[in-house]
Amino acid sequence: MCGIAGFQGACTAELLQRMSALIAHRGPDGVGAVVLERDGPPGRTGLVNRRLAIVDASSAGAQPMTLTCTRCGSAGYDDLALTYNGELYRHHELRAELIASGHTFHSGSDTEVLLHLYGEHGLDVLDRLDGIFAFALYDGRAYGRPHDVHRGDLVLARDPAGVKQLYHAQTPGAFVFASELKALLAHPAIDRSIDLTALHQHLAYLSTPAPRTLLTGVRKLEPGTALLVRQGRATHKWTFGDRDGAQTTSLTETRDPVAAVRELLGQALARQGAADVPIGAFLSGGIDSSAVVATLRRVHPERELVCYTSAGASQDEVDGDPADLPWARRVARHVGVPLREVELDASGLRDGMEALLWTLDEPIADPAAHNALLIAREAQRDGVKVMFSGLGGDELFAGYSRHLALRLERCWSGMPRPLLEWLAHRARSAGSGRIGGVQRPLLRRALRAFAHADLEPDRRLVSYFWWTHDALRRGLYTPELGAAVADEDVAEPLLETLSRAPSHSSRLARMLRLDARHYLADQNLCFIDKTGMACSIEVRVPLLDRDLAEYAARLPDRFKQPGFDSKGLLKRAIAPDLPREVLRRPKGGFGVPIRRWIAVELKDMVDDVLSPAALRSRGLFDAAAVRRLVALDRSGRVDGAPMIYALLCVELWCRQFVDTAVPLRSAA
Repeated sequence: MCGIAGFQGACTAELLQRMSALIAHRGPDGVGAVVLERDGPPGRTGLVNRRLAIVDASSAGAQPMTLTCTRCGSAGYDDLALTYNGELYRHHELRAELIASGHTFHSGSDTEVLLHLYGEHGLDVLDRLDGIFAFALYDGRAYGRPHDVHRGDLVLARDPAGVKQLYHAQTPGAFVFASELKALLAHPAIDRSIDLTALHQHLAYLSTPAPRTLLTGVRKLEPGTALLVRQGRATHKWTFGDRDGAQTTSLTETRDPVAAVRELLGQALARQGAADVPIGAFLSGGIDSSAVVATLRRVHPERELVCYTSAGASQDEVDGDPADLPWARRVARHVGVPLREVELDASGLRDGMEALLWTLDEPIADPAAHNALLIAREAQRDGVKVMFSGLGGDELFAGYSRHLALRLERCWSGMPRPLLEWLAHRARSAGSGRIGGVQRPLLRRALRAFAHADLEPDRRLVSYFWWTHDALRRGLYTPELGAAVADEDVAEPLLETLSRAPSHSSRLARMLRLDARHYLADQNLCFIDKTGMACSIEVRVPLLDRDLAEYAARLPDRFKQPGFDSKGLLKRAIAPDLPREVLRRPKGGFGVPIRRWIAVELKDMVDDVLSPAALRSRGLFDAAAVRRLVALDRSGRVDGAPMIYALLCVELWCRQFVDTAVPLRSAA
């Protein structure tokens, strides 16, 4: 597990050093760099790696890595070179196959397995990988290259689930890439103006759908996507490993689904729990994190395991989420693991927001990222180098409230069109503060469900991912921003994702596809990777294991959504390992009472950061409209806290990534 960066084109070794310094937190166990020179195209290629040693911590596993292997046709860096961030979970099996085919190994690392796999299978290697990864591989061989790869080409790839991040940018003279956006800003030619279309999308989803970022000059590689770079320019992009494409409408497996999920989860933790370093786990006491911790104890009873949860920030009736701490304690006692309780309060978020946004690279408006960073810091102090997260369970087994709302659609979707339009209009009016109030969680959820009831089916699916409706968002814009995005449709990136879904897929399957490709990859996995690696910790997500994810994708809806029992199949699969009351608890998940904090504890910060002077200087948001939103939120007439928090994040992020030269610093 590492941080990677590099370039192809007219750049220098000094640029590699600057990029490396900006991601030093990702790899405290070693640093390596190589600059490859060619007389003809592509000229110069630079690769750098900051190493977090998890597998084969010896010097033989150092990166960037090359090969001396007759079977691969490589005699050193000029032939094959790789900078790699990730873990391959079946690398021992793959190594045995490669040795039997005549490959010569020099280390015990999974990095070398990846290089040999490429030498053996070319670009087809991407469909053989089981793990989490982002990498850049240079192929300078005179012979033996895949037919689509020219001598000196660079191949970049990101894992299908999107666990690891990979950013890239095109400058007039070079292509540059890195694990984190901040490292690209070491190149002086990166366009750091705000991508207004991306901003418009960001305020709808509270994160930015790939491939855009909020910087015009920077893009992020989508999950399950590879990029070919030739002569310093990206020339071809393709996808691989589509886990959703195999979905069927009838169960083709002969196995009992409950037994199958239990077995596959056990296999995932057996593989991923086999680390040679101290391990820990996030434990909210919810179904997903509890399933991971209980299964890890079952399949690796010999391993020392420390769990971490957040404490000190009780939820309330306005935010509507139950407190996690009592449930986390209950699970820890039952499973028999120590539990570290990490204190969380509004002052920590207020004082740490700039550091948090520096860590995230993008202004992800999810306060759960703050929890994740605090927990990662505590685990780092305990010497933990690998942590396990329960992310992915909701996306595989339909655990969000929007999945329930989708099921309830059948109760009202047959209403006459005029009635649906009236309901949608009333819901949008209430959400804008023109009628009533929205302090109760059930009312907020009902308003969100009906605010777009009049849309056509796919667009209505997308609308479940919007935190506000279009008119409210546009009402916050200055005339200049409003004109710039007048014709932009925030639904477009998610509609594009749906256009690639199998034509026979159900509405639930289509929604789960959006969950995985956008909400999970663009938001949750992004912040869990960044916060973990800020503290030099690899976070693994066993619920997204390839075998388990592909099996879940093939299951008919009736198994993933049995009646109104959220995640019923997963609950039954782990029932032998957890107390019955935990399986029946209300959904939570490392939340914070952000609505109360925005209105009370963070009130002064909101007034300062979003002051009329600051907003006018930025030129994006209308000061009077923002003040009206804040006032309506404080009076309880609108649910404005998510948008206000997003505006805070955007402004503070701009101060670090747009206004000034990026300093050498670390959030950890």
